Amino acid sequence: MREFGVRPDRDLGQNFLVDSNILGVIGEAAGLESEDVVLEVGGGLGVLSEYLADRVAHLHVVEIDRRLERPLEEALAGRRNVSLHWGDALRLDLAALRPSPGALVANLPYGIATALIVRTIDELPALARWLVMVQREVGERLAAAPGEGGGHARRTGGRAYGATSVLVQLACRVEIVRAIPRTVFQPVPNVDSVLVSLRRVGEPPSGELRQLVHGAFAHRRKSLVRSLALAAEADTIAPALERDAVLAALAALGHPADVRAERLGPAEFTALARALGLPA
Repeated sequence: MREFGVRPDRDLGQNFLVDSNILGVIGEAAGLESEDVVLEVGGGLGVLSEYLADRVAHLHVVEIDRRLERPLEEALAGRRNVSLHWGDALRLDLAALRPSPGALVANLPYGIATALIVRTIDELPALARWLVMVQREVGERLAAAPGEGGGHARRTGGRAYGATSVLVQLACRVEIVRAIPRTVFQPVPNVDSVLVSLRRVGEPPSGELRQLVHGAFAHRRKSLVRSLALAAEADTIAPALERDAVLAALAALGHPADVRAERLGPAEFTALARALGLPA
């Protein structure tokens, strides 16, 4: 950072990985193989990029901050198996990357972590596994189980089971691998981080199922049935669902009429959608 005069950009959520001791942990947890094609989002100073490039067949590095061009290119100099892509990972055509990545390994910028994970699950069918460093609250939300969404979790942004938990877990098995010390980053962040593993186990949910899940959690303090009704009134789900049909479907799943969305597991949302005649 001193050599290249780089100052982390808070607006970009930059906390650069600077401790090489954590790289072996990442490599082992990611299960890297020499034939892997890996996508890294947020190359930063190239610490992780350099490690990955030496161990896989091809590495795609996405970085939005052009100020990092010199340090990144120097870190990756002479490695012909690396493609640098400059731009916003939420806007770039990641599906056009060749060769197609089968794994995503990254220290994800805090501001885009959830959106990036969801996008890559939906748009990169060849991507089979993820090993990412994210804020602890993000990792815990991804891995949360039904019922882990009480008042304390909502107030603190902690381990709250919600729409993101359901939609990610419908396609992936999620596991928090370990906590990451704040000291591996520069500047040292004010939040804790975790290393999260995702393994694809199914297809992404349909658009209709996605709307159903979001509608069910739109008003967390209300029953699932009421939340769906309010979502329909706000035109966030279509078509509107008949109350009696939703109640009958919930009863068939063994849930009372006043059940909240946080009590249903991912598979139950799939069953609910099918009972309502929606594609899952």
